[in-house]
Amino acid sequence: MKGFTGNILHVDLTTQTIEIEKPDEAFYRKYAGGSLMGLYYLWKNTPAGADALSPANTLVFATSAPTGLPVSGQSRCTATCKSPSSGGAADSQAGGFWPAELKYAGFDAIVIQGAAQMPVYLWINDGTAELRDAADLWGKKSFEVDTAIKNELGDKKIEIAQVGIAGEKLSNFASVINMSNRAWGRTGIGAVMGSKKLKAIAVRGTNKLEPADKKGIVALSRFGAKDLEPTGMAEFGKYGTADTVMGNFGGGGLPSYNWDSGVMPLEEAEAISGERLYDELLRGAAKGKQDKQGRDTCYACIVRCKRVVEAEWKDKKILPEYGGPEYETIATFGSYCGVSDLHAISYANQLCNEYGIDTISCGATISWAMECFENGIITPADTDGIELRYGSAEGMVAILQKICDREGFGDVLAEGSAKAADRLGKGHEYLLTVKGQELPAHMPHVKRSLAVIYAANPFGADHQSSEHDPMYTAKAYADYSGRFLAPIGLTTPQHPKVLNAEKIEFALKTQYNYSAMDSISICQFVYGPGWQLYGPQHMAQLMSAATGWDVSVAEIQEIGQRRLNLMRAFNAREGLTRDNDTLPKKLFAKPLTGGRSDGIVLEKEELEAGLTMYYEQAGWDVELGTPRRQTLEDLGLGWAADDLQL
Repeated sequence: MKGFTGNILHVDLTTQTIEIEKPDEAFYRKYAGGSLMGLYYLWKNTPAGADALSPANTLVFATSAPTGLPVSGQSRCTATCKSPSSGGAADSQAGGFWPAELKYAGFDAIVIQGAAQMPVYLWINDGTAELRDAADLWGKKSFEVDTAIKNELGDKKIEIAQVGIAGEKLSNFASVINMSNRAWGRTGIGAVMGSKKLKAIAVRGTNKLEPADKKGIVALSRFGAKDLEPTGMAEFGKYGTADTVMGNFGGGGLPSYNWDSGVMPLEEAEAISGERLYDELLRGAAKGKQDKQGRDTCYACIVRCKRVVEAEWKDKKILPEYGGPEYETIATFGSYCGVSDLHAISYANQLCNEYGIDTISCGATISWAMECFENGIITPADTDGIELRYGSAEGMVAILQKICDREGFGDVLAEGSAKAADRLGKGHEYLLTVKGQELPAHMPHVKRSLAVIYAANPFGADHQSSEHDPMYTAKAYADYSGRFLAPIGLTTPQHPKVLNAEKIEFALKTQYNYSAMDSISICQFVYGPGWQLYGPQHMAQLMSAATGWDVSVAEIQEIGQRRLNLMRAFNAREGLTRDNDTLPKKLFAKPLTGGRSDGIVLEKEELEAGLTMYYEQAGWDVELGTPRRQTLEDLGLGWAADDLQL
């Protein structure tokens, strides 16, 4: 079997036992890797109704066939578990060098069960694995842990995925970090790993990976290099995701002041833009050497979109070891909070990477607290004397430090905004959450299909679960989207602000494509159905070249469909239904103010009609939002239908 190692590592932390499973080729072709493979093991090993932070929850890290091959965008790994936020299925993706290193170490996935009595870390080295004492690592920040493990094991090339101090303290939005700056950020993955007292997973491998078709991999790699400039991906690499700050601002879709507006003052938006980040804060910027020093990459990727910041904020050093802020981080700690100090935002990003915190949920939780403060719902007596006002960089950083330490009011906010509102018994009208997870920084007011995706997505609102509406307009389609959208059956561009049957089909089919990317473990900034470097046909070529299978675009879409349906079926097993597929009340109650989105408010009736069309097209029960038996059987998931007694 090519592409895969053929080895799945099973670790029981309760019994301290380690076993290696060797699935057959049919299993790999059906479950692919990444999220889909993780969901299979989550379902099989986690009892229905299990507490997400109990030893009964299963945590899976899974790669796929392309991982570790010399082509851009392949060094990704998905972490899967039951979510402490929603109680349903959860996953999160991260890049860097750790995913490729896991494959070189001889494993496609790690399935973790139980919980250790004392802190441990897992050491995987060229086909062997052992649990080691991590008592001295508990309570240390991410770069300290990286350094300590590499020194202990005597190898600087070891790659380390770790839970931070926030995960140790079971923060609801704790992340898992590798390289001290790549995060499995969303859905509380870090809290689950922390509850298991698994501090880190260190990997080192020297095995070679042999694709079935070396020439095919080389051809894809050369195609990417040739197309980097024409597709605009060279510009994306230069400015990173932060490049979208001004684009979203121009369309009235830069969430500001806890989503009261889609804009902030122009000069403030410019102050936190990707261009400003590149010109002033990237490592080497003062000497004009940003491209040599201020941009990092993942294994074998030509795009180089990762920011590396070196600066100061109020005499606090912002260290390059902790990377730099992405668009979502700039928005949640910046425009959400009305903060236009890019140095403060970059320092906030560093704190999150030091402690292992999801920047989206954390920044959004702080902006929720700011709106509560501005409206007298909470006072300085609640916030330990911190003035949590819009525009206060000092207040934002001060409360973030308390969240990191779970100290005072920070202990309340570390639960996330939804649980914080429940704990306080107030502030619910200002929440921006779906299934307990805070909204990312893309607004369904100006990207209509996101309303349905945010509501229906199994683990809560997520901006990386489908393509966004502007890519299905006539101009974008004519320019370059057609070459990627047409292969998945999308040929009729729509206005960005309509939500009709064709737009729902666009949302669902691109959701299948993104779902497939999370399962074959490739980067959504390099592959995709819209604006990226590679399209769906290249995904099929990549899987074919890696494995020797004859993979079509239709099979790629089916992989994504299988993953989405298994995730929804898991949610149904855990009691989630259509009633959980909704958006925050604030989006229906309060029109936006200012900019091109001024006066826009979402309509409940439009969302419900869109959801009904979405369920029908997906083959799900319209009343419950649950996959029908026939749909599951058609995808080879009849066993899940049996478990659900459909």
